[in-house]
Amino acid sequence: MSGICGVVSNRGVTKEILKQMNDTYNYGEGECGSEEVYSLNSLTVGFAQRKMRIQSGSEKDCAPFHSANGRISIIMDGEILNTRELKDELTDYPFQTEQDTEVIFAAYLKWGIDFVKKLEGEFVIALFDREEQCVYLFRDRMGMRPLYYYEGSGGTVVFASELKTIMKYPEFEKRINDAVLGNYFIKLYIAAPYTIFQDTYKLNSGTILKITARKTEKIAYWEIAERYQAMQKDPVEDYAEIKDALKERLKLSVSLRMRGSKSLGSFLSGGYDSTVICALAQEMSDKPFQAFTVGFDKIGKNEAEFAEEIARHLGLKHEKIYLTEKEVLSRVDRIPYYYDEPLADPAVFPNMLLSEFAKGFVDTVMSGEGGDELFGGCEIYATLEQAQKCRNVGKILHSIKNVPGLKGKERWNKMKLKYRIVSDDITDDIKTQTGISQYTDALNRMLNREKNEFYYNFESKYGEEMYCITRMLLDLDTYTQEELSKVDRASRRVGLNSRFPMLDGRVMEYAFRVPGKYKVNNGNMKMLLKDIAYDYVPKEIMERPKHGLGIPTDDWLRGPFKQQLLDWTDKAFLAKQGIFDPDYTNALVKKYLATGDEGLGSGNNYSQIWWPYFIFQQWYGAYML
Repeated sequence: MSGICGVVSNRGVTKEILKQMNDTYNYGEGECGSEEVYSLNSLTVGFAQRKMRIQSGSEKDCAPFHSANGRISIIMDGEILNTRELKDELTDYPFQTEQDTEVIFAAYLKWGIDFVKKLEGEFVIALFDREEQCVYLFRDRMGMRPLYYYEGSGGTVVFASELKTIMKYPEFEKRINDAVLGNYFIKLYIAAPYTIFQDTYKLNSGTILKITARKTEKIAYWEIAERYQAMQKDPVEDYAEIKDALKERLKLSVSLRMRGSKSLGSFLSGGYDSTVICALAQEMSDKPFQAFTVGFDKIGKNEAEFAEEIARHLGLKHEKIYLTEKEVLSRVDRIPYYYDEPLADPAVFPNMLLSEFAKGFVDTVMSGEGGDELFGGCEIYATLEQAQKCRNVGKILHSIKNVPGLKGKERWNKMKLKYRIVSDDITDDIKTQTGISQYTDALNRMLNREKNEFYYNFESKYGEEMYCITRMLLDLDTYTQEELSKVDRASRRVGLNSRFPMLDGRVMEYAFRVPGKYKVNNGNMKMLLKDIAYDYVPKEIMERPKHGLGIPTDDWLRGPFKQQLLDWTDKAFLAKQGIFDPDYTNALVKKYLATGDEGLGSGNNYSQIWWPYFIFQQWYGAYML
């Protein structure tokens, strides 16, 4: 695991600047760093990385790597897990080490930039090719490792694993990208390619950025919509065949991610994704496999007992930790330190806490991210399945909901979500994302902009008729990438490496061949993973209602964080900040703080607004004041 950064410029860069950037990474004991500058004609390239020595203790391994002929230099964050298989295809290359970086040299020299299509793992790679006089940035197919870049004046490009690293570049300007705020408030994160800053981007998953002295060019090598449509041309219909084939691919994926680590474990939530991962890992282990669970004392829905029962049945070595509300609250101020752009998903808390705990036992963990989006495990997918069945009713509701005097009435806000979804004026590009107009109306006034973008307007590109499958693909394209960064940041901050078996390329592309009826069917979600899990754990242990986190953010905002929220909504502060409408925002927060919990649909609670608002202002205080 590494933090990487670099500068590509016509105007030069110094090692001192690179070191200032590189020093923002702090992964604890056993780390090392290095900075190097290369000049070629009018182009100057600076590469730097800070590395945790998980697999090797050599200082040499922490510096940028160079090919034997001097043509190529590389820095990388992450791991190429299928190096053995790649070496079997690269027999004409004289390998000198076991490093996965050397495999990248050989693969690039043989296949050019298309080599990245053959890689399996979690990675971002920066590669300087002196012969072509350009730098390539590669991000893995699902964005399992983060990569930001800033396009500065004069063609300068600055890139890094973390946004705070780019902030250390002397010419970087912290200008808020107001255009992303509407989407952030609804989605709770800022999706690639955008970031909270202007002229600063996340490199999309499955994408290569080519940087030359004259321009930058993005090259997509793996896209959700394209791969889904390609796989749908070769569907698999037999359920028994699908189950066996998927199980085998998952087993290969877990096996691959059990390679090359001194000590390995897995998070175990008690859900189907993590249970399948732990079951397969235990099946391939000659000793009890290590698993970790976090439970909450008096907050949220505590599933630690369910995880304990599963672990006992599988024969795992199970470690669990229970945390009080006080311990969770004590970490809220650390969120900007972990996540250097606004991220309001309450799941950051178990991610942070469990990573800290697991690091005391292992150096690498597997996690089940992607399982919900691939196999239909979120409640919204079942709701969308129901909504699609009543879309004719939606046309009638839409025709009457906008009658003058009715719009915004409380009965519309309390209407079941499936009816709110189909009663909205929906185009094919946003049909699975609507139904929350009581929030978007308020946000439009708060953000004081003529137009705010709340939705991703490209659903039609998937070419899928089922609402629930469309939303799953959309989530893979957007939410999953940020979910992975969320886990990665929490784990890397304590020097813990993370791997994601559900997002193996073979698993994903096979899942795209599976009919939607085997993912969500009359409200029965995640059918395939359930049946695979039942091969290892009895149904009576696994089958129970799925609980959300239930983190009581309203109680916190009306309790221990009330004064902070009032300070962040002070009219004088908001007028100086220049982002939110001072009068409306101040009046709305007073209404919120004076209102009890009447439910999200009432329009009075607005918790979906105030928690992301609080997190945004907390970030603003850490990085902008």
